[in-house]
Amino acid sequence: MQAEARDLVAAMPLPAVLIRWDERIDAANAEAVALLGEGLEERHFITVLRQPVLLDAIEGTLRDGAARKTRYLTSNGRQDATFDVSCRSVALRSGTGVLLTFTDVTQMEQAGQMRRDFVANVSHELRTPLTALLGFIETLRGPAREDAAARDRFLEIMGNEAGRMERLVGDLLSLSRLEAEERVRPTEPVELPELLAGVLSGLAPVAEEAGVTLIPELPEQPLEIAGDPDQLRQVFVNLVENAVKYSGKGAQVTLRLSPPAYHPRLRAEGVEVEVVDTGPGFDPLHIPRLTERFYRVDSHRSREMGGTGLGLAIVKHIINRHRGRLRIESTPGKGSTFRVILPLRAAPPRGEDR
Repeated sequence: MQAEARDLVAAMPLPAVLIRWDERIDAANAEAVALLGEGLEERHFITVLRQPVLLDAIEGTLRDGAARKTRYLTSNGRQDATFDVSCRSVALRSGTGVLLTFTDVTQMEQAGQMRRDFVANVSHELRTPLTALLGFIETLRGPAREDAAARDRFLEIMGNEAGRMERLVGDLLSLSRLEAEERVRPTEPVELPELLAGVLSGLAPVAEEAGVTLIPELPEQPLEIAGDPDQLRQVFVNLVENAVKYSGKGAQVTLRLSPPAYHPRLRAEGVEVEVVDTGPGFDPLHIPRLTERFYRVDSHRSREMGGTGLGLAIVKHIINRHRGRLRIESTPGKGSTFRVILPLRAAPPRGEDR
């Protein structure tokens, strides 16, 4: 019976540990060894599993035979990991023991935390303009009821705050649609130089007002790729507009399209579009988080500029849908480069290096 129990533990697909009535570890499978370390057998379980809530659950099941569930927290060297642990009483030849099984729920915990963070961020982003609107409405109903100059000024601010909420809701809807169709590869032919020239033409007034020079470096010959023209336009409008807004007066923003070439990261032929600015740049430590929702390098300035904190998250999702890559480089005092690599032709979905 003892050998059969050990064989059963070894065959389990989850990390599993069998503890005897004398509180010694009788058997542990390879998955448990990978999780808890070598040399588990015949050790007292307290020396291996040192977390009080888990020890209490094991002792309780040894004492009364009732099944229990608890959590085991550890780290895999790169990130914290969370396991659901099931403690079940088992009959052994030498007496009653406890079988522990560990289920990795790290990804579910992370997804739950992401949902909580998202709700908190959306609530915060909406609360600020809503608070301002409610305050101005109350003022207009009271002290400023007959003050025409104050009324006009307040109405302008209220319009700006309402516009900010509208942009935020619009970006949230865009993200939702993108996530729903991210696995569907767009196949419509897109004349890329023409699209990029249209982006620069549309943003010329914004650049002129900001005192920024737009420099096109686009080929004269046609260059067609497979994609969604509206979404690709959204990507480059976002990147160029950000460069214009945050570079400062007197800066230059270059939009460069390189000829087709083989790109190892795509494992296929593709094109590279660069948005290069001569602005102040930012610390590279921000780069890994720039495409997170609501992440801002300078949150105060971003809100002043009317940003929602979702633009680069939308850019990332669109590029992923096109099976492309986004690379960001920046050096404080020397500007930033946002590089988009897009495949020339449609390809079936595959595992992506993001």
